[in-house]
Amino acid sequence: MTLDAFTFPVIDGHNDLPWERRETHDSSVEGIDTEHGTLHTDLPKLRAGGVVGQFWSVFVPADDPDPVRTTLQQIDLAHRIIERYPDDLALARTAAEVRAAVDAGRIASLLGAEGGHAIADDLAVLRDLARLGVRYMTLTHNDDTPWADSATGQRPHGGLTDRGRQVVAEMERIGMLVDLSHTAPATMHDTLDVATRPVLFSHSSTVAVADHPRNVPDDVLTRLSANGGVVMITFVPAFVSRAWADWEASGSLGDPPVVTVSDVADHVEHARDLAGVEHVGLGGDHDGTPVLVPDLGDVSRYPVLAGELQRRGWGAEDLRALAGGNVLRVLEATDDRFARTAFVR
Repeated sequence: MTLDAFTFPVIDGHNDLPWERRETHDSSVEGIDTEHGTLHTDLPKLRAGGVVGQFWSVFVPADDPDPVRTTLQQIDLAHRIIERYPDDLALARTAAEVRAAVDAGRIASLLGAEGGHAIADDLAVLRDLARLGVRYMTLTHNDDTPWADSATGQRPHGGLTDRGRQVVAEMERIGMLVDLSHTAPATMHDTLDVATRPVLFSHSSTVAVADHPRNVPDDVLTRLSANGGVVMITFVPAFVSRAWADWEASGSLGDPPVVTVSDVADHVEHARDLAGVEHVGLGGDHDGTPVLVPDLGDVSRYPVLAGELQRRGWGAEDLRALAGGNVLRVLEATDDRFARTAFVR
């Protein structure tokens, strides 16, 4: 089995199954190999969806009193999930390890930390997360950090502070991908101003199609081609549809607005038109939100999006790039530095 063997081999940018297992299953790793009606993610669904690679989020809330410890617990949980199902999952930290996992018929499992609060403003912690296999860190979550503005925070810094630029520089030095989802536009621009390697938006959509603070504005999308980065379109209804976001804001009264796979495809195509087809990917945010776009409601449904894009005239090469080829390229662009990190096994 190789990546080229599929029309739509998905490497998804963001999945919150580890936090969901913590919250609803007491951090148990059992039963993920059977169908779960209440979860967006399990092994049968991943296989049905053509998922060949997954970034598992090791998220902790920004108000956690001990975020470093909790992040380590979530990394441990992700490792235990991977180790429990060795016939289906394989830990991957580089593009070469992703390819090796897929060639062996397993789903390449990468880790991503969501929110700079996870390092407690300590670059030693950042380096230790890399040693444990964490391949990207989102600079903020829903709240500002002491050194970066969040999309949904108070934005006190006007973007990145000098300390924030130090964090970005250290991430690049050790080969950890800089994830700009959840950040304010000024943080996005400040990061792109200093970035020397491709950046990532692990789960965001586009402001022009649905005006929401979690989405990426056009003036950032137009900078992605020069940077080499990738924006991974998400399936959260409030980010996909302004009408849905307004319905939620008004108390979710009455029937929700209709949001479909066509709306998600509109975001994909808008990002493609501004950034280029080489700079778009997918980050569904499965198990990180109570509800997703109904057409894409669990990880088995990626072929529905592929079918919609095929209907719109997308060819096999561009579909493979969107599904996973582009983020694999971004991994390769930073693998040389990350591979020098002393991994803890």
